[in-house]
Amino acid sequence: MSTDCGLFVGLISGTSADAIDAALVEFSPSPTVVATRAFAYGPELRGEILALAQGRAAVTLEHLGSLDVRIGQAFGQAANALLADAGRSAHELTAIGSHGQTVRHRPRSTPAFTLQLGDPSTIAELTGITTVADFRRRDVAAGGEGAPLAPGFHAAVLRLDGEPRAVLNLGGIANLTLLPGDPSEPVRGFDTGPANCLLDAWMTRHLGGTCDSGGNAARSGRMDADALARWLDYPYFTQQPPKSTGREEFDLEWLADRGPLPHGDADVLASLTELSAQTIARALQAHAPGTQRLIACGGGVHNGFLMERIAAAVAPLLLETTREHGIDPDFVEASLFAWLARECLAGRAGNLPEVTGASGPRVLGAIYPA
Repeated sequence: MSTDCGLFVGLISGTSADAIDAALVEFSPSPTVVATRAFAYGPELRGEILALAQGRAAVTLEHLGSLDVRIGQAFGQAANALLADAGRSAHELTAIGSHGQTVRHRPRSTPAFTLQLGDPSTIAELTGITTVADFRRRDVAAGGEGAPLAPGFHAAVLRLDGEPRAVLNLGGIANLTLLPGDPSEPVRGFDTGPANCLLDAWMTRHLGGTCDSGGNAARSGRMDADALARWLDYPYFTQQPPKSTGREEFDLEWLADRGPLPHGDADVLASLTELSAQTIARALQAHAPGTQRLIACGGGVHNGFLMERIAAAVAPLLLETTREHGIDPDFVEASLFAWLARECLAGRAGNLPEVTGASGPRVLGAIYPA
């Protein structure tokens, strides 16, 4: 039976680890987002995830196994609550696509690996729905970065012949998908560097909040040009794609290792905001200077100051969000994993080797039947 049509749930918690994003997507066969909801982690569970992801926790096998199951329970509960909100039942679903929670991403280590937690067997048991998970490791095994995986989905829903476009995801890490206007040219994509992860980490450690809501704290500060210049000199920013990164590389220790920091908390936030804007703009100029439209998604679109600084850095390029194209910017990645589950069940490749650097196209994901 074809899986090109049907209802799927996509689940992900990104590098910010602030919530599980859930999207109910109907494919007919083009995707329509039916319902969405974000489910915050409890503070204890989020704290454990961040400590593990940032390498600050000494982890036993018992703790790791327990954490895997508890994250899976949170994901399964999120899927059930989303279906209840939408008035849908498990038997109407084709599958759940669960990204899980990344706690370590080392595609350039020896051996290369990437690790996501959120036990899919637990999700399948809690929901009674076939669950597809573990989307990144096959690409890494094939020599790829395992990221970004969004470009295939972005191309399916946002590419337009005749208009070179770029899609910018502003999660903990920023990544770009480059969509040429010529349909014969390949789609490309890569992580540009930090978007929200350093801002959130500074807020958490120094100001007692989880994020700079609206960018108001950063807006009140002054950008430190000397600090920014030192940060921009970091080799990752000029490294050629394929490339990907994460919170394990860009953390507060990374900042501490780069010389004197701006004096006030607001000045640090203003400077970090400019770092995100400049690295995005430089990446676009280096790899897709003819881009005519930049379409943003992810939690960073709610940071008004960050969006203003990106707009200034890429001007006169038009900056908008996926909302103008019919997709809630908060749930693009959740929709992506619903799409990847569909591709897996259909036996189609979910990666783009030109993006990840894998040795070829690969079917991504492992299937856990209901």
